[in-house]
Amino acid sequence: MCGINGFINFNRALNEDDKRIVERMNDKIFHRGPDAQNSLLYKNVVFGFNRLSIIGLDNGMQPVFNEDKSVILVCNGEIFNYIELREELRSKGHYFETSTDIEVIVHLYEEHGMQFLDKLNGQFAFALYDTKKETMFCVRDHLGILPLFYTSVDNTFIFASEVKAILEHPKVKASVDPVGLDQVLTFAGLISPRTMFKGVKSLENGHYLEVTRDGKIKNVEYWDLIYPEGEVVINGRSESSYIEELEGLFENAVKLRLRADVPTGYYLSGGLDSSTIGMKISQLLPETRKEAFSIDFPDAKLSESFYQDIVAKEANSNLNKKVFHFNDIASRLQKSVYHSECPVKETYNTASLYLSGKVREENIKVILSGEGADEFFAGYVGFRFDKMREMGMLVNEVSAEEKELRKKLWGDESFYYELDFLKHNQTKRQLYSPALNSSYEEVNCLNYPIINTERIANRSTLNKRAYIDYKLRLTDHLISDHGDRMAMANSVEVRFPFLDKNIVEFSTKVPDSLKLSEDFIEKYILKKMATKFVPKAICEREKFGFVAPGSPYLLQHNKEYVSDILSYDRIKRQGFFNPDEIERLKKQYSQPGFTVNVPFEMDLLLIATTFGMFLDNFIEN
Repeated sequence: MCGINGFINFNRALNEDDKRIVERMNDKIFHRGPDAQNSLLYKNVVFGFNRLSIIGLDNGMQPVFNEDKSVILVCNGEIFNYIELREELRSKGHYFETSTDIEVIVHLYEEHGMQFLDKLNGQFAFALYDTKKETMFCVRDHLGILPLFYTSVDNTFIFASEVKAILEHPKVKASVDPVGLDQVLTFAGLISPRTMFKGVKSLENGHYLEVTRDGKIKNVEYWDLIYPEGEVVINGRSESSYIEELEGLFENAVKLRLRADVPTGYYLSGGLDSSTIGMKISQLLPETRKEAFSIDFPDAKLSESFYQDIVAKEANSNLNKKVFHFNDIASRLQKSVYHSECPVKETYNTASLYLSGKVREENIKVILSGEGADEFFAGYVGFRFDKMREMGMLVNEVSAEEKELRKKLWGDESFYYELDFLKHNQTKRQLYSPALNSSYEEVNCLNYPIINTERIANRSTLNKRAYIDYKLRLTDHLISDHGDRMAMANSVEVRFPFLDKNIVEFSTKVPDSLKLSEDFIEKYILKKMATKFVPKAICEREKFGFVAPGSPYLLQHNKEYVSDILSYDRIKRQGFFNPDEIERLKKQYSQPGFTVNVPFEMDLLLIATTFGMFLDNFIEN
């Protein structure tokens, strides 16, 4: 895992001044790779690289080249199946100079062109420059685990692992994209290609850019998750065969993600997904005592310590437990926004930031984490509500206008996703300043394509929700600003076995009834698999949804900096929100005992607070 950046100028050769620019860009994302830094100037292209040494410790410095140095690569991430790929390439005559995993990329490109991406099992974002074609390819992995941002300005194409590096380029001026703010106020967070910065884009998962010498930029989709049409049903195959296939894929996914030349560990929440990973690691490495890392809370109603202790003991793991006090939120919120590069709608990122710091203190660089199972195996309550609606157990009155909007967004007027969007439009308009309201049709993110509706047309409701969750919640929020960013802030690489490409593709073939059972058991197939090796107390446990305290807690505990960020004069001066509405919400949220019912209600003041922090971090005026 590393940090990469660079740029191409289309009308002149670059010089040492340009190299100094890329070195400043490098410095801005030093946290992504504190072990070593490098830069390379080649004609009109310059690369920057920060290294977090995990595989090929002695000879894995980048950029990496092919045999004749006609292909140049800087890569952030890991290719987990590199050992198998390397043997295949050696049999075809390729010579490897290093023992690092990412060197397979340059040789695969020589053999297969960009079709080689189908062969990769990993998490990666890279820039590959073909000096003969004078063409650069910028690639983001299948699931979008690792971020890659870019912009094009004044005959210069600029890319980086984080936007803050791009902002170091003198041709880039930071300004807010209000449509990005509207996405945060409407969905779980930002959705690629949108960012919070006008003119700066996030490369979509499963896509690559082809940047040619004449300055043309072509965006190519090389992979997406394709669900079959109709409801997926068991057809001449036993339930046990699906469970066995899932366990085989899962075991291989965990095994591949343990490949490292440094110590590894895993996050342990006490829930099913992280416990399944911990127990599988124990099966694979029975003689090795592994490091597990947990967050605990002093409030007994929120503590999962009992379950964490059960798994740690059964998995022969040393449990590193951090007690997270709610006053720790205030001290870390600004830093979490800086690393997320966007406002957030819950404070849980601060706990993740806190925990990755503990991981780094213990000299662990690689952590396995359980994200992804809920989206692909029907783990959220929304899947259950969908089924209840289909059975007539839930009935919601829907206006003709709302139906029309749903049809535009999802291609299905009967599909409910998270909100009554028409009603929420009024909430947003109340919150926005007169200036934003005057151009609301341009600001409203619902007036822009959200997803490719062809990918969910004629699919079952369950798979429709799974696809939308994957695109709108998982990729850019849970595994990017929450997963990658909060770990890399402390120079820790996080790996996700449930996001293994083979498991995700397998999930499209699993019958709906094996994800959400007839009697409403969520993640049914995963629970059946887990019963083979996970403690019974975990498998039988009800899903526990932790919600970190939000802005009411901060306001009620007189956090001065929150009051300052939300002050009337400051809100009015910034010009994004209506200061009178912010004052009304402050009064409401400050009432003793007031809470926001997350996830069913939105913490509007937390978004306003963290947006203020975002402005402080990145926007000069």
